[in-house]
Amino acid sequence: MSAGASTRVVAPSGPARSGAAGSGLARTVLPPVLLGAAAILLWQGFVTVLAVEPFILPGPFLIGEEFAGNLQNVLAGSIVTGRNALIGLVLGAIVGVLLAILSALVRVLDEMAAPIVAAVAVVPIVALAPVLYTMFGANAETARQLVAALAVFVPVYFNTLKGLRMVRPVHRDLMRSYAASSWQATRTVTLPTAVPFVFTGLRIAASLAVISALIAEYFGGPVGGLGKSITSAASSSNYGLAWAYVLGSIILGLLFYCAALGLEKLVSRRAPTA
Repeated sequence: MSAGASTRVVAPSGPARSGAAGSGLARTVLPPVLLGAAAILLWQGFVTVLAVEPFILPGPFLIGEEFAGNLQNVLAGSIVTGRNALIGLVLGAIVGVLLAILSALVRVLDEMAAPIVAAVAVVPIVALAPVLYTMFGANAETARQLVAALAVFVPVYFNTLKGLRMVRPVHRDLMRSYAASSWQATRTVTLPTAVPFVFTGLRIAASLAVISALIAEYFGGPVGGLGKSITSAASSSNYGLAWAYVLGSIILGLLFYCAALGLEKLVSRRAPTA
């Protein structure tokens, strides 16, 4: 080959590219699956060898049997808890994002909202849920939805506000040179910069919504939901069934988290690149 000859990089073919993607997926998925299987086997071996009573710690095989045998009830409870968590997630996210935008635009509002949001962040669900049941009635799901919304509001607000403040000064100066209004600068520069932070807050809030709605069910309200099912099974000494409902709660929380993560991937894929 002559000194002046140029080299050409050949892209991998379709099968080679798909094989590389498959091996990458295997490296990502296989280790946690193997770790989870090993943890389940160790758990089962621990309760079997030491003869641990189910009321102390049931084995995963017993939990799996109860989960499969009561799948209809677990799904019914998951629908109730999931609906309340979803309503709270949407409501809390909308209020959190809107208030963060207003706080970023109006400094006085930011200073006024900061102590209020800090107070909301430390409100205990244990104390709040019974008060809301008294306000809205013990037969309404409103209290559970509001508890979930408050839990969602705080991380969404703080993460969105942080993202809105991450705009580079050069970009702000450029918008000023174009004589853009505050809303135009927010819509074209500030909000796109804040989108990753918004979804970070949503991913945190997605799991919090399920946890908050679940905890609120312990303190009253209509019969239904995974929280009520856990307490009912535990009070009747059916600990395997109680853990089966706990497993349903874990799956529900993972579904909410994965949905938030999938939405983030979809939005970031469609977002225009600079």
